[in-house]
Amino acid sequence: MSPTPAPAVPAADELREEALACLRELTARDGRPGAVDFHPGQLEAVAALVADRRRTLVVQRTGWGKSAVYFVASMLLRRRGSGPSVIVSPLLALMRDQIAAAARAGVRAVAINSANQTEWDEVEQQLRADAVDVLLISPERLTNPRFRETVLPTLLERLGLLVVDEAHCISDWGHDFRPDYRRLAAVIATLPVGTPVLATTATANERVIADVTEQLAPRGGAGSEAVEGEVFTLRGPLARDSLRLGVLRLQSAKQRLGWLLTHLDALPGSGIIYTLTVSAAEDTARLLAEAGHEVLAYTGRTDAAEREQAEAALKANEVKALVATSALGMGFDKPDLGFVVHLGAPSSPVAYYQQVGRAGRATERADVLLLPGPEDADIWRHFATASMPSRARADAVLAALADAGGPLSVPALEARVDLRRTPLELLLKVLSVDGAVENVRGGWVGTGRGWTYDEERYDRIARAREAEQQAMREYLTTDGCRMQFLVAQLDDPDAAPCGRCDSCLRAAGKPPWYPTDVPTDWAERAGTGLLRVGVPIEPRAQWPTGLGRLGLDLSGRIPAGELAERGRAVGRLTDLGWGQPLRELFSTDADGRPVDAEVPPVLASACVQVLRDWDWAQRPVAVVAVGSTSRPRLVASLAEGLSSLGRLPLLGTLEPHGEPATGRGGNSAYRAAAVLQRFSVDDALAARLAELAGPVLLVDDLCDSRWTLTACARLLRRHGVPAVLPFALALVG
Repeated sequence: MSPTPAPAVPAADELREEALACLRELTARDGRPGAVDFHPGQLEAVAALVADRRRTLVVQRTGWGKSAVYFVASMLLRRRGSGPSVIVSPLLALMRDQIAAAARAGVRAVAINSANQTEWDEVEQQLRADAVDVLLISPERLTNPRFRETVLPTLLERLGLLVVDEAHCISDWGHDFRPDYRRLAAVIATLPVGTPVLATTATANERVIADVTEQLAPRGGAGSEAVEGEVFTLRGPLARDSLRLGVLRLQSAKQRLGWLLTHLDALPGSGIIYTLTVSAAEDTARLLAEAGHEVLAYTGRTDAAEREQAEAALKANEVKALVATSALGMGFDKPDLGFVVHLGAPSSPVAYYQQVGRAGRATERADVLLLPGPEDADIWRHFATASMPSRARADAVLAALADAGGPLSVPALEARVDLRRTPLELLLKVLSVDGAVENVRGGWVGTGRGWTYDEERYDRIARAREAEQQAMREYLTTDGCRMQFLVAQLDDPDAAPCGRCDSCLRAAGKPPWYPTDVPTDWAERAGTGLLRVGVPIEPRAQWPTGLGRLGLDLSGRIPAGELAERGRAVGRLTDLGWGQPLRELFSTDADGRPVDAEVPPVLASACVQVLRDWDWAQRPVAVVAVGSTSRPRLVASLAEGLSSLGRLPLLGTLEPHGEPATGRGGNSAYRAAAVLQRFSVDDALAARLAELAGPVLLVDDLCDSRWTLTACARLLRRHGVPAVLPFALALVG
């Protein structure tokens, strides 16, 4: 796609002088010298917004200065009598950085988001008093009934500039698509003529640019097509001269961790170590910290306050690295970030480019190294399918809303459809954007407009994701320039060899820029740490909402006399250490059927270690197994082995009746109801339980939702067992 020609700028010299003075005022407040000038393209974008009030799409690499464009444009528009600018931003961390940057620049910026609800009234008062220059919101605010009813209408009437940051999120084809972002197209379509709109991103290929442009374009009238050529597209080269890229393929997780333990301190400055899963981030952070490295974990499980503290610590160079999942992604602003290391490859080159773009924005050099693992493809497949809506799920949600006769909260709806909270909320967003449901005061309702599952669209998206994964595999193995490969994935016409990456160095007969050695002692130390066994299984303490609708009179807290104790598992399926042997044990054959085998010796030894280290209040006096229809041989061998090892009687098995009512992925109410109605204690086992004077070790193979162990522990407790200690080979999470 060729960029739209730059707009004609009346009084261009006067605008340039005013804009440049504004830029220098901003940068002087930010501690930079006053003689700065616009980067190529920045003034053109400002002119398009301020002089011609056009819809503008800016695709420029991280660090080019997209925020300078919208801050300068906002100040110039305010001086001309316009209302406040609204910046739609995807992440709280990004909002915090933008507000801090605005404050340094003398721009009055405030936010309305999920983290500052106590401040909403004050922010609304400031907006009514015209005391705000920039308002930052998340796209989710557009679904909030109060915001839509009390804030948005007045705001849109007075809007000076609408900024859509990280605009690739608008597009189905973007690597980080967010359903709530699609709602912005409807908002943009209602804006008064002459309201400028700016969309910015560093990660958009031709297909994403075309999609975003279509959604930005003004319409000729209600329901009409977008006006051709009405979006000014400014696109620059995306290659980052400061980054030197590399890929180091090592045989095992312990070697990858051994490399980090050996060489982390030699990496320049402070940086980010990305992992693909929460457990990998936590394991890596723990091992590095135990070896004396100053690191912190940063994941979706990290408390919000702890996230802020971790971000501040990295920015102040108080830690060497944050070990993070993609929760630390778009917009994190540390211009002098010295390195980015990935333990495991992201699922697309574009997503990878976005993450490594955090480094080297204000440094001459930053090191970027990818250490791929054999488990990466399995993780890609999981995340690719988890977020895709299905026809059956959508029909179930729409039917439940139609039958309700009034608004349903998400917990109430969760009790009516077999969906977990996160995918249910995602599906509601998709249906809302498509106009089939609406979030009103009191919950969600169906609109009655009807909805058709767009199978062709979702098939296209699925194929696109598969193509991205294949491109990532090619990045790992390419002999060509890695930077050229990445920016070519973004259809950058200026893609060219960088001369700095490991491939370019090899082509020049030079060794790669990174060390490749992993000393045996450090690899073994990493291996020992990774093979540490014993993950807690936290007991369920509360019944899920909605069991009454499923025929069970259970609600609120689980009585103390029916609770399980804190249990143990060998490890998680996503662990860097035990994950691989556990995933192999719980694999399926070519027809998708579970492989059922006895516990292998390496995992049997791990079970011994878990039991040896378990700090139970009282040693168990017997073993009871949880029966399995998919892996009976595995469960039997596990229970028999633990019974023999501990010299504990194996009292019997809680055999399941019938077929499971729900598989993995169902929500808490349905899963709890299924197992509560599926297991029972026969007379022979009941007699043995009645004679016990101590805890029972309750043995299962795989723990996912914890409802099976919770229901079986309840059964045992109700038959007189004084305490139940759950044990499983693996946790799913």
